[in-house]
Amino acid sequence: MKKIFKPVLMMMSLMVVAPASMAAGDAAAGEGKAVMCAACHGSDGNSPAPNFPKLAGLGEKYLIKQMQDIKNGSRNVPEMTGLLNGYTDEDIANVAAFFNSKPLQLSGSKEIEVQVNSGIKVDGLALGEKTYRAGNPKVGTPACTGCHSPSGKGNDPAGYPRLGGQHAAYIEKQLRDFRAGNRVNDGDTKTMREVAANLSDAEIVALANYIAGLN
Repeated sequence: MKKIFKPVLMMMSLMVVAPASMAAGDAAAGEGKAVMCAACHGSDGNSPAPNFPKLAGLGEKYLIKQMQDIKNGSRNVPEMTGLLNGYTDEDIANVAAFFNSKPLQLSGSKEIEVQVNSGIKVDGLALGEKTYRAGNPKVGTPACTGCHSPSGKGNDPAGYPRLGGQHAAYIEKQLRDFRAGNRVNDGDTKTMREVAANLSDAEIVALANYIAGLN
């Protein structure tokens, strides 16, 4: 497993901004409420399963928004159907604070090859970094600038989540869902749907793999 430590310019709000006015939760109070989440996301928010996202250090405001969206149906996550129904806004804020207080364990990138549209196989890490840093101007895909920080650690005050260190499989699925319009909780501006719209399969795979080791 190869980990990426080189700071890079960044891209994509894979998971959408939360309102800046949201109050901080109580991490200690959230610990008990977070027990329910451990089976899928790990007791400290470091999910052992690549299909379930790591929540540790993801960003408190982002976590609040996603849990609220899942609870009210704005974001469809079948595995979480009904799980948050009994949670108050305060409970959600406290759970978000608890997971955000935990250190994230990096997944790590892999040396891979991906096949581009021409049928040629290229270095997946190089393509991932290029896409992350510069986007793809030919098709209007923006670079990873200003949302998730050069090191992939996000911008919690703005509600942009940490991407670096997340499971590649999870990142890949979110990009595909945004591209297909299966995930729509990126607001009226459709920020992530617009970003993902012209990403190729090779770029998605390469980008997700690169992000997994970004730190």
